[in-house]
Formats: sequence, C-alpha cells, structure tokens
Amino acid sequence: MPPTHIVFDLDGTLIDSAAAILASYRTAFAACGIVPVRRIDADIVGPPITETLRLLTGSHDAALIGRLSEAFKQSYDAGGLLETAAYPGIDKLLTALRAAGHEQHIATNKRIHPTRLILDHLGWSTCFDTVYALDLFTPRLPDKAAMIARLLADRRIDATQAVYVGDRIEDGVAAEANGLPFIAATWGYGNPRATAMAARWREAATPHELERMLLGAR
Repeated sequence: MPPTHIVFDLDGTLIDSAAAILASYRTAFAACGIVPVRRIDADIVGPPITETLRLLTGSHDAALIGRLSEAFKQSYDAGGLLETAAYPGIDKLLTALRAAGHEQHIATNKRIHPTRLILDHLGWSTCFDTVYALDLFTPRLPDKAAMIARLLADRRIDATQAVYVGDRIEDGVAAEANGLPFIAATWGYGNPRATAMAARWREAATPHELERMLLGAR
C-alpha cells in the first residue's frame, strides 16, 4: 500500500536553491575577507551551515565560523533566498499527493526562518502539515535522524505508513535510522549513485516518476 505520510527533504529535492545559497556563501567570504579552501559549487549544498563552513574554511575555529555564518544569513535572509525555484513538476506532485489525501511534511537541514520564507515565496505555505528544521527546537536537534524521529513522535506517525524522500545518501541513512523506506530524488544535488545506495532503497529520476511511486501507480 502507498504510504500515507510523505516526508520530504527540501534543498535538492523540492527546490533548486543552489544559485541563492552559493551566491550568499560567496558574499559571506568576500565580506569577511576570507578565501575558501575549496570551490563554492553545488556539491556543498545540503548540509547545515556550520558543517559547510568548516568544509569551506578547513577550520573548526568557532569565532571564524560564527562570523561567516552571520554574514551568510544576512545575505541569504535579506533577499538572496528569493532566487530559489521549485524543480519542474514539483507543484504538480504536491497537488496530486494532497488531492489523494496524503499528509506532507518537510524535514530539512535548512534553518526554519528561511524555510518559511521560501515556502511563502513559492506559494507552498499550506501544502505541508508540518515543517521541521534542526533549529526549530531548543536545544537544536543534532542531526536529520533525530529530526525525523521527533517528527514521527510528535505526529504519532507509524513508520510503516511513511516514507522519506531526499537527494543524498545521508538522507537515506537518516530514514533508515527511523525505520522509514527511502526514495532517492536523483535529480537533486546529491544524486546518489546506484552503487552507493542500499539495495532496498528506491530512486526516482523525475518528480513525475516519484508521483507514480507515491500514488501506487504501476
């Protein structure tokens, strides 16, 4: 039977946010007068800010990461996020799932404030029953696996009635930690290769293919 609860990752799964995110990282490094140790490209999109900044600086210095983080947030939240676009076919997918009676949820590494702004920008504010982010709670949740666990517990969702959809191997690992089936959105940034995916994971190459999977079409 198709799952009744669909939990989505956000960046690289529902939205193409690379242009906005990368521009704000570049602005942050320029504003702080720091040269990144690796290219600022689409490969860095997905993990939380702190993790990404450690990768880009090659440093765990809390003061340095803090300065860059604030500069990124200022650029991104002030308008950079408006460059975000939905992947083609996602609007249709969300509408079809809602019409079929499925509950839809977001569990994202993105901060809750820009997440809500992006949902407003795309006209999706009423599309989701719950929207979870690591910083939605105090103390901040440690990782995506803990976030999914919190969502399932808060909504009293049986794992057998849910599925997680994401674009990275890490998303599949977080889903499995909670007993959820995982579908890899291979159009996203992570684009997990079949050789790196667990045999029990499924993959969808397009939102239309994902729609057919989730609605139980053959």
